[in-house]
Amino acid sequence: MSQKKILSLSLFIGLAAMTAMPIYAQDNEPPSRQELSLAAGYKAMFTCSAVFNGGKALDDIAVDELKHIYPGYEPLLDDVGEAVIDRKAKTVAVDFAADMPPRLSAWRPHLGCSALPQGAGDDVIKELPHISLKTQRPDMSDVMWPMGDKTLEGVGLSGEAPEALSGAIDGAFSGDFMGRTSAVLIMKDGQILGERYKHGHTKFTSQRTWSVAKSIAASILGAAVQDGLINVKDKTKLAAWSRRGDPRQAITVENLLHMNSGLHTPIAGNRTDQIYFGGGLVGHNATRNPLEAPPGERWNYANNDTMLAMRVLRERVGHDKRYWEYPFKNLLHKIGMYHTFPEMDWNGDFVLSSQVWTTARDLARLGQLYLNDGVWDGEQILPKGWADYVAAPASDQPDNYARNPEVPGRGYGAQFWLYKNYPGVPNDTYAALGNRGQFVIIVPSQDVVIVRRGYDYRANYFDGPKFTASVLAALK
Repeated sequence: MSQKKILSLSLFIGLAAMTAMPIYAQDNEPPSRQELSLAAGYKAMFTCSAVFNGGKALDDIAVDELKHIYPGYEPLLDDVGEAVIDRKAKTVAVDFAADMPPRLSAWRPHLGCSALPQGAGDDVIKELPHISLKTQRPDMSDVMWPMGDKTLEGVGLSGEAPEALSGAIDGAFSGDFMGRTSAVLIMKDGQILGERYKHGHTKFTSQRTWSVAKSIAASILGAAVQDGLINVKDKTKLAAWSRRGDPRQAITVENLLHMNSGLHTPIAGNRTDQIYFGGGLVGHNATRNPLEAPPGERWNYANNDTMLAMRVLRERVGHDKRYWEYPFKNLLHKIGMYHTFPEMDWNGDFVLSSQVWTTARDLARLGQLYLNDGVWDGEQILPKGWADYVAAPASDQPDNYARNPEVPGRGYGAQFWLYKNYPGVPNDTYAALGNRGQFVIIVPSQDVVIVRRGYDYRANYFDGPKFTASVLAALK
C-alpha cells in the first residue's frame, strides 16, 4: 500500500468512524498501569470539562462522554475509580492505583480544564495558568443576535422554523442522516432561521468541538496575522528546533496550517492521547517528531501540526499571560463567543487541535465572521481575504480528493475542509469538522452557516453533505 493511501486510511479512521484498533490494551492481557492511568485521565478530563464547561448532568455525561468512545479505553473505564467531583475546588479525581495519586483535572475560568501530570497531587493546581479578564461573560439576553442572544420574533428559539426547514431539522434528530444529534442551528443572511437541541441541552450547553478546534486555531492565528504577529510564509523559528543544522527549521507556519509539515506522526495523526488526557505537554510531545518528508509536499492529518502552529504564536507573543488572554481579547469575546473554553496543558500551551468546548451559537458566530470576510461590527478582526485563504486547496491533498477531483470528496485548506462535487452542495462550501459528528458548514454563495453537534460513534456517523443539501433545498 502506498504511503499516501495509508495516510488517507488514517484520515478515514480519524474523521469518519474513530474506530481505530486499541493502541494500548491488548486482547487477553490485563491492562497495564499506564493503560489504567490513561483511562482514568480520560474519565477525569471529560467529566471535568462536561461539568464545569458544559454544565451537564452526570447521567448525560455517562452516556454522551463516556460511552462509544475509543475502543481501547471504554472497557477500562470500569476498571478505574469513579469520578470524584469537587464542585468547590472545581476538580475531578479518578483513582487508578492504590499507591499513586488519582488522575486529576482542574478547571479555571475561561481556560477550562487541564489534565495534571501523572503522579501529581492537588498541590500542583495552584501552579496552573490563570487569567482574569475584564470581559467577563455578560448577560446578552437582551442584545440582538449575533453579538447577543436575542433573535427576531418567529425565528430561532423564539419561534418555529419555516416548514420546509423544520423537515430537515426533524430528520437530523430522527436519524434520517444517521448519528446522534444534540444540536442544529441554521443561519442565513446573518439571522437564525432554525435551532433545536436535544433533551438536556440548551443554547448555553458547551460541547467538546474535537477537531473543529483546528478551525478555531486557524481563526486565532488569522487574528495574529492581522495584528502583525505572524506571517504564514515565515519559518516557524520554534525554539525547540533552533539548534544549528536542525532540518525542521525549513517548516513554515503555512506548512503547519496545511497539514504538510513533513513531520513524522506516530500511530494515527488524530491520536495525541498523552497530551489530551495523559498529562503530557505540547512542548515535550508535539515538538519532538523528526522530519520524514519535504515540507509542503506531503499531506498528513496531524494534531501536532495545529498545536505547533499555536506554539509559534506563544513564542511570537513572548509573554505567557498576554498569550493566554490573546484568543479572548483578539477574537472570541470580540464576536460574542463568551461560552467558548479553549483548554490548555498544565504548562500553558493551548491544545487547539481538539480541546475546545463551545456552543452551537458560538460556532455560528465564527461562521458568520468568515462570511463577513473577517469583519465584525466594522472591525477587521481577520485579515481581508483570510476566508479565501483557509478555503483554498493546500499544495498537497488527501488521497480521495487528489486522486479524482471530479467525484465527491473532501479536500483540505488551512485547517478547514473543502467540499467538492457533493450533490446539492455548492463547490465553494468549506467546513470545520470534528470527531463524533461536529460540523460547521459555511456556504458563501448562499450566505448560509449550518452548525450540527452530536455524539456519533463508529458506523453511525452523521452525513453532513446530505444534510447540507437538504437544508439548502429547503431554504430555496
